[in-house]
Amino acid sequence: MRIAMLSYHTCPLATLGGKDTGGMNVYVRDLTRHLGRCGVGVDVFTRSQDDHVPHVLHDLGYGNRVVHVRAGPETPVGKERLADYLPEYVAGIRSFARAKGLHYDLIHSHYWLSGLAALDLRGEWDVPLIHMFHTLGVMKNRVARSPQDRDAPHRLETELRLLREADRVVASTPAEIAQFNWLYKVNTDRVITIPPGVDTSHFYPIPKDEAREYIGAPSDKSMLLFVGRIEPLKGLETLLEAVALLVARESRRRGCYCLAVIGGDPDADPEEMSAEMARMKELRTVKGISDMVTFLGKRDQDTLQYYYSAADIVIVPSQYESFGLVALEAMACGTPVVASETGGLAFLVKHGETGYHVPTNDPAALAEKLELLLENQELRLNMGRMAADYARGYDWTTIADEIVELYESVLKASQPEVST
Repeated sequence: MRIAMLSYHTCPLATLGGKDTGGMNVYVRDLTRHLGRCGVGVDVFTRSQDDHVPHVLHDLGYGNRVVHVRAGPETPVGKERLADYLPEYVAGIRSFARAKGLHYDLIHSHYWLSGLAALDLRGEWDVPLIHMFHTLGVMKNRVARSPQDRDAPHRLETELRLLREADRVVASTPAEIAQFNWLYKVNTDRVITIPPGVDTSHFYPIPKDEAREYIGAPSDKSMLLFVGRIEPLKGLETLLEAVALLVARESRRRGCYCLAVIGGDPDADPEEMSAEMARMKELRTVKGISDMVTFLGKRDQDTLQYYYSAADIVIVPSQYESFGLVALEAMACGTPVVASETGGLAFLVKHGETGYHVPTNDPAALAEKLELLLENQELRLNMGRMAADYARGYDWTTIADEIVELYESVLKASQPEVST
């Protein structure tokens, strides 16, 4: 079986914490690796963003490849321009397949732009299409703070088309299926729930003293951790306000804990720094917590297990998450999670067992749960143990088997019946 995996706007090998890098990168990378272990051949097609990077890389193992397709300038471009280069992307995939003499049995696309390309390729190749959204335009628009944060109608129209035309749509949680029903008013008979996985051979509890020595964190402070893109949707502002509230309540504990923020580029020149990063750094100053909050910038996925294990609490204060891979990775490392009660996080984090839910955009509620955990080491340790046990149920070995079963069932359904 050979799969054409489409991840147009972001490369699965990219360093986490950048503007367009996050859970989807990790999902595509780890799924492809584990499909290789299952004997499934995969070519991941992404847009080339650096002409110094080889166009074909074998970093995913088992003969599976990442193919960087020339589509527009070989530099990062804004999502608002990416749709313009889709025809070149589709043509590049066709050209690669012809040059290699390849026949793909199935297309698996990720995010709406890849889905749009996949619809074109499916028409030419006459193969089934499986799609995964990762985020939904309608949900992002519901929490957008300004017109600039809203997605264009074209995205919403494409998502609706994919829901109607893809052979199967993979949802991360039942919450996502409910959103399909509620927001898009579509029949969901062809939607299946298969959550993302976590590599428990990589994300597992590391002794806290060893993890902190590795990352250079102080051993005498409680450590809070945020991992994610620095954009309004991720809710970092709420977390900084919650930390400020903790300081106001317990000034005597000011030097007893710290917050590490992974993501973005805090050391960029002012003219190149993202507006949200600049705003968060200014908010840190205005709230008087500069001595407690450290912006670490991007970190390689292969080092995150040390940060998760070093932390006492991982916070995921997003306004919207279709799943919440950071929460799953943190739990796999034995760290309790405090997360917004939204989207997939409401299903993933078990309230009172592996962490806590709090309302979105509610710094006071977040501060209350952080204080509860910071003041109770036994509670943190018990939740951490339960979190690690729970996360093992999401091991990629199990999830990849479910994806392979899905591929096989879709291929079987697409075969014409043979009359006897």
